[in-house]
Amino acid sequence: MTATKPTQESTRSLGNSRYRREPGAPTVATTHIGGRVAPGFEDVRAEFERNFAERGEIGAAVAAYWRGEKVVDLWGGRRTPQGDAPWKEDTMVVVNSITKGLAAMTLALANARGWLDYDAPVGRYWPEFARSGKEHITVRQLLGHEAGLVVLDEQITVDKLRDLDYVARLLARQKPAWTPGTRHGYHTMTLGLYMQELIRRADPSHRTLGRFFREEIAVPLGVEFYIGLPPTVPADRLARLRTLSPWRGLMALRYTPLAVTLKMIRPGSLLRRSFNGLGADPNDRSYLEVEVPAGNGIGTARAIARAYSAFAEGGAELGITPETLARITAPPEIARPRDEVLGIPSYFSLGFLRPGPEAAFGSSPRAFGAPGAGGSFAFADPDARLGYAYVMNRMDFYLTDDPREKALRDALYRAMG
Repeated sequence: MTATKPTQESTRSLGNSRYRREPGAPTVATTHIGGRVAPGFEDVRAEFERNFAERGEIGAAVAAYWRGEKVVDLWGGRRTPQGDAPWKEDTMVVVNSITKGLAAMTLALANARGWLDYDAPVGRYWPEFARSGKEHITVRQLLGHEAGLVVLDEQITVDKLRDLDYVARLLARQKPAWTPGTRHGYHTMTLGLYMQELIRRADPSHRTLGRFFREEIAVPLGVEFYIGLPPTVPADRLARLRTLSPWRGLMALRYTPLAVTLKMIRPGSLLRRSFNGLGADPNDRSYLEVEVPAGNGIGTARAIARAYSAFAEGGAELGITPETLARITAPPEIARPRDEVLGIPSYFSLGFLRPGPEAAFGSSPRAFGAPGAGGSFAFADPDARLGYAYVMNRMDFYLTDDPREKALRDALYRAMG
């Protein structure tokens, strides 16, 4: 089946009798769904509607580009957990760790331009890094979560994040939690900070990662996604997250992997400690305005899907070379599947999540992307020529395959045939 151009925008309402409200949410008569789907993709809209009617969605958006054409662009629900402000076409939301994949795109561009060798020691670009057991860590190992640099030895605040030279000195003195290259474990927040300094060192103009992304990816593609929110963006364009809570965590035990739960409740675990280095509220504007390339990117599903579509089409419009794309899509090189931080199998390469038996996505093992805490997900599927993104404001505890997202993804692949 070939993609066709989307139909004109339509808005549909769901009757309140079918809509399951969140506790404390206002009583509303309808939930509005806006956007477009191409002919043949109507089931994606139907599943998006079901998310609000049956799966507790508050506000969300989903977008997909197939074979270079936008075939899905939907948004709906409420921009805030309380109140009735609608999620609009230009509503943006913080996407947590989806940001890692977009940050990894900047490093891919640096690789394509010959500024950054994935197999070179990090110390080639950042000499101060090469100490305290980090002398032989390669860029590939760092981006593959193999460096053991999961935690920081001091709390880092939003104010400190504004001083990138200070952050670089802090990162350079860290010691690995394991022998680099012998295992891997999810670098929850630190990975983006290391990516930031790598780009600053490798880029001949020494731009920040957020500025690099804006100038080299967002502007050329005409998309709105920020790593470091400009103060000029009005507050009424920003969705607010319904964040996770201990009570909701207890309710989620039935579907959260036991290994993850045990590591999260154990005070000294790497997973628990990885969250302690940066105390930040994702709904705090001051946090969104600094650059945290592992977790505070903010934008639309449309923008994220378009960026992944550029890579799914080969990346030529951004200057990605066939050699760089081949490196991104090559099988991940890991010592063993078990993630030292999460306690479950995971597969990462060059800053992206890759498909594995426990986290399958895409039409082949060449797919690459990143999930975000709470249920969001975005990826490129080069074999299917697909760029996809789902974002939302009601966070849940699924690591991957949140039922809201998975239903949309499955419907999309059925439509593609």
